[in-house]
Amino acid sequence: MFAELCATSNFTFLTGASHPEEYMERAGLLGLSAVAIADENSVAGIVRAYTKAKEIARQVRERAKLEAEHGIIGPPLPAGMAPPAPQPGADIRNIPRLIPAARLVFIEGVEMTALAATRQGWACLTRLISKGRLRSAKGHCDLSLGDLPDDMQGLQLILHPPKALDPPPGAGPWFAQAQQLTRRFGQIMHLALSPCYDGQDRIRFDRHATLARHLKIPTVASAAPRMHHGRRRRLADVVTAIRRGCRVDQLGRAALTNSEQRLRPEAEMRQILGPHAEAVDHAARLAKSCTFDLGSLRYEYPSEIAAGETASQRLARLAYEGLDWRYPYGAPERVRAMLEHELQLIAKLAYEPYFLTVRDIVAFARSRDILCQGRGSAANSVVCYCLGVTSVSPEIGTMVFERFVSEARDEPPDIDVDFEHERREEVIQHIYETYGRHRAGLCATVIHYRGKRAIREVGAAMGLTQDTIGALSSQLWGFFSTKGLEAERMAEIGLDPTDRRLQLTMQLIYEIVGFPRHLSQHVGGFIVTEGRLDELVPIENATMEGRTVICWDKDDIDSLGILKVDVLSLGMLTCIRKAFDLLAQHHGQRYSLASLPQEDPRVYDMLCKADSIGVFQVESRAQMNFLPRMKPRCFYDLVIEVAIIRPGPIQGDMVHPYIRRRNGEEEVSFPSDALGAVLGKTLGVPLFQEQAMQIAIVGAGFTPDQADRLRRSLATFKKHGNVSEFRTLFLKGMRANGYDEDFAQRCFSQIEGFGSYGFPESHAASFALLVYASAWIKCHHPGVFACALLNAQPMGFYAPAQIVRDAKEHGVQVRPVCINASFWDNVMEPDEDGGLALRLGFRQIKGLREEDAQWLTAARGNGYQSVRDVWRRAGLGPQVLQRLAEADVFAALDLPRRNALWDAKALSNGPELPLFALDLDGEAIDEPAAHLPLMTEGEQVVEDYVALRLTLRKHPLALLRGTLTPSPAAGPSGGSAPSGGHATIHPRDISSTKKHKVAKLMTRVSLD
Repeated sequence: MFAELCATSNFTFLTGASHPEEYMERAGLLGLSAVAIADENSVAGIVRAYTKAKEIARQVRERAKLEAEHGIIGPPLPAGMAPPAPQPGADIRNIPRLIPAARLVFIEGVEMTALAATRQGWACLTRLISKGRLRSAKGHCDLSLGDLPDDMQGLQLILHPPKALDPPPGAGPWFAQAQQLTRRFGQIMHLALSPCYDGQDRIRFDRHATLARHLKIPTVASAAPRMHHGRRRRLADVVTAIRRGCRVDQLGRAALTNSEQRLRPEAEMRQILGPHAEAVDHAARLAKSCTFDLGSLRYEYPSEIAAGETASQRLARLAYEGLDWRYPYGAPERVRAMLEHELQLIAKLAYEPYFLTVRDIVAFARSRDILCQGRGSAANSVVCYCLGVTSVSPEIGTMVFERFVSEARDEPPDIDVDFEHERREEVIQHIYETYGRHRAGLCATVIHYRGKRAIREVGAAMGLTQDTIGALSSQLWGFFSTKGLEAERMAEIGLDPTDRRLQLTMQLIYEIVGFPRHLSQHVGGFIVTEGRLDELVPIENATMEGRTVICWDKDDIDSLGILKVDVLSLGMLTCIRKAFDLLAQHHGQRYSLASLPQEDPRVYDMLCKADSIGVFQVESRAQMNFLPRMKPRCFYDLVIEVAIIRPGPIQGDMVHPYIRRRNGEEEVSFPSDALGAVLGKTLGVPLFQEQAMQIAIVGAGFTPDQADRLRRSLATFKKHGNVSEFRTLFLKGMRANGYDEDFAQRCFSQIEGFGSYGFPESHAASFALLVYASAWIKCHHPGVFACALLNAQPMGFYAPAQIVRDAKEHGVQVRPVCINASFWDNVMEPDEDGGLALRLGFRQIKGLREEDAQWLTAARGNGYQSVRDVWRRAGLGPQVLQRLAEADVFAALDLPRRNALWDAKALSNGPELPLFALDLDGEAIDEPAAHLPLMTEGEQVVEDYVALRLTLRKHPLALLRGTLTPSPAAGPSGGSAPSGGHATIHPRDISSTKKHKVAKLMTRVSLD
């Protein structure tokens, strides 16, 4: 059967017009034996084609099984039995095979498709692409023919002749270059016969066949498709226009002349090639000789062998050493048994290197005092607790290890590690240094077309005005959807939904949504290999200096079962680390996440009152509203609290039933004993992603394979999630097992919610520990907590003004930024009562650089005496001193804000010259003091918000109260302010240049 060996997908960004998955499905429908996805200097899309090929194979097997079981083919169905519903893949005639490939484009103008026939050939191809990309900026590849290695064994090369009708062989530079290539690689070289559909293909085929005979290489047939189906022609022109930065009607010859450049079946290719149809047979034979399969890449994990120990021996030794460290007075027997069981299962599945890799990264972070906390499918295990990956005690019993590390799932478990967001780069660079850039790299993230980008770029390509594009964008509901673009809505905003151009644009917008736009880097997903990473997947430069990335995203890595360690950042860990340092500095108390006093009633009392501003995960308005209803009294309550205010439980209407059952307002019941074992600890209400999976297995009768596919579709913010395809199967299974229809519907609604954002119990347990840690610090040391929180900004829900006001409400004395007492960071300093006061730091001043603050504090000595003194000693420019003056940092020198600003504006940009610092008699020049009016309190508050985004003076509403509250004498309609000299804010208090800033800032001031 014919095999297409040169297909261009939409991972040749803004060129191809079809997904790799669509090529594979279409190939199955057309009866093709194989497809080579060959994108330009890239293999970014082939894993998706590989995954689709496996899915097609599964569908065909399931269809064949159904046909055999129900006798659709063969004996007739029994009386009364209806035939089963049509299954996916019912029209697919065969299972197409994916041939990994890439279209290599050289700077000399030569193009060839490289097919990976063997594993060695794949390694050669990926190293070649890496070479071209690592010498170029992100998104580009600079390859020359001189980069081709002498040994290209394992590759098959298809040379693409120029499309133009060439002069006779022997003329032109292309033929000379082709001769050199065939002399070097003659045994693996082929010439492509591809139609251009311009009416001259017959002549072109004759000339190219003659060219192949002169080069002494065979010809292979290829349709060179840019789309899987002809209906994508319009979209192909649109992406071309986007790439070229013009409108579709300006494309000219760059537009496709017809819809013929599509995937074709064997019969059509034979008809097109005519007397050269033997190229079709050669393409089939060439495809058959390419035996490399992407699935063989999955086992290249680092061995992690050290000091003569095998990975298994080293993991066991470290785990038992950690057990003694975690339990200095002896571990409970149950924990020891769990550890032994987990080690046996890990050894059986050969996952020791994975756990050792994570352990070594965490050990480095701890050696540098970088706070970290592991989470993920296997992080909350005894092994990870003993290795120091997580601080969540296994005695909490929040998970079952086999749910995630099991023989049924032939892939490594997933562990994410969060690090302090200010120091994560140290960990990233350590991984590069430890494994080398040839063995480690960050995963990619595929940026897809979503609503607004699709409207903006397609609309511009179609020639819509910017006003029309803006009106369409304004109607979008949500980031991922195109809901709101219905004809009725367009009519309401003044657009004509019957306009032909607008209708066509809307069709193309819907069609392009989900298309890849470009590659970006993952937030922290590292792939680490035993051998060379560039022999596994191409490596390229990231936009950020010092980082290199691969071209596959996390879904691709999951599909191939390749090791990935997520090195993520979390602002709250930075806050907690700084709080621990402050506690050690001022109180001599040294804590870690695992050594904090557990189950403190005062902490839970504080949370029950929703006193949680700044506390991790429970600081949102929704969580603060829920805390008094939840009334958490133990750690597992916090696990529930973290997971329950999520789209899954909310969409599935699980929140209110859980609260009613918890408060005794509703009887705790289970649909069955089997589901009772799954839902027991959540009072019969499914709240976690793991429970959704268990319900599918226990309640709906899913097989382990179906449950695994359901799990994959529950991925967080899944770009192409297909949770809904399981609805019929799920509801049918629940009905068959006797469950109520309403319960089944609610359960599946929750599962669909997880399709947008799922939260596993293991993640909730890790986050709950950070909830407790941050709440404990806030409860017992509110000043330290506020100081650490301010030093970790930007993070969280709340602005510094709200954090400071909350600290003051908890009895913390907050002192202003001072030229002689402040540092860059906020600090704690002794107060008059023997306690600690919070001194605001220079980092709170808007627009001030840390470097300037360091110069200021380094030159301070015994203190500054004036603005000019700071200028002379610290070497700061007048602009910096003006920012300091605007922040009123000179108040401690009895220098009001306005006077300090006057002095700062009098300074020159250069250094002061001694000759001009004195008058002719040798006396210092003493300029008469300017008599400036003092600011009113309202002006001071306004200037505080402009410079610091907070104020330690009165709340702004306190200054407006006299105006907002009518006096008794004025009556109901009166508006006169009461006497008594209340300070108020008037328009005259705000300069015209700052009114817009103040209006923006004041909207952020909390009014509670």
